[in-house]
Amino acid sequence: MDRLLLVIATFCFLFGFAYTMHALGARVYKPSRLNFFAILTGFAGQTGFLYLRGQADGRCPLTSLFEVLIFLSWSMVLFYLLIGSAYRLSLLGAFTSPLAFVIQVAALLLVSDTPMKATRPPNGWLELHAAISVVAYGAFALACVAGTMYLAQERQLKSHNIHSIFYRLPPIRDLAVANNRLIFVGFLLLTVGLGAGFMLGGIFTHSAITAWSVGVWFLYGFILTAEWRHRISPRRVAWLSVAAFSVLLLTLGGLNFIAQKGAL
Repeated sequence: MDRLLLVIATFCFLFGFAYTMHALGARVYKPSRLNFFAILTGFAGQTGFLYLRGQADGRCPLTSLFEVLIFLSWSMVLFYLLIGSAYRLSLLGAFTSPLAFVIQVAALLLVSDTPMKATRPPNGWLELHAAISVVAYGAFALACVAGTMYLAQERQLKSHNIHSIFYRLPPIRDLAVANNRLIFVGFLLLTVGLGAGFMLGGIFTHSAITAWSVGVWFLYGFILTAEWRHRISPRRVAWLSVAAFSVLLLTLGGLNFIAQKGAL
């Protein structure tokens, strides 16, 4: 049943993916509540999957890389649903659904689904470390999406080759603010997650992966500090948010770390 819910959620995001590609190909974007409800339905399917898997695991469903990837996708969609209306970023969903679809397809096709049942009572610090860290990565994922939209809008403005989809994009200033705040929220959450990981003890037995995770923290901290001191432009913040999350997703070092700790 849990896998069925996940497949349904993936197809919902596929609909959003197809809708986005059609809009970009036709260079025409028309607001569609159907697209929003497809994302909402996909989120409900993800939530159902995580709930059932958590019941089966006897703990937070972060015991394998497969579960971590689904939790990451869920966190990203959650942030979209929370901030989409607050920053007039309704079109953000059209860019969020493709990334959610790609992450879930990668999990379903490329990663082994081997959950581990709890053999001892859950550790509160462990649960906090794993869950908060992945939610932080969800904020970074949505910052990547907002950064992509910022760069697309800036390119339209500079080329003077404006198409109708441009007029549906949020104001470029709103995208810059949303991008910065998502990075800030993700950085705070990652700080809490790493702090909880250090409270667990034995974290330095995974020295290479620990160094990688701390490196991610320093990377996003550098972006925030440079932006706060006006050392880099919003355009470079957008590029860095895209590049940083791409590195994070491609290496999967921190996600493997979370999965390993979650399986303890």
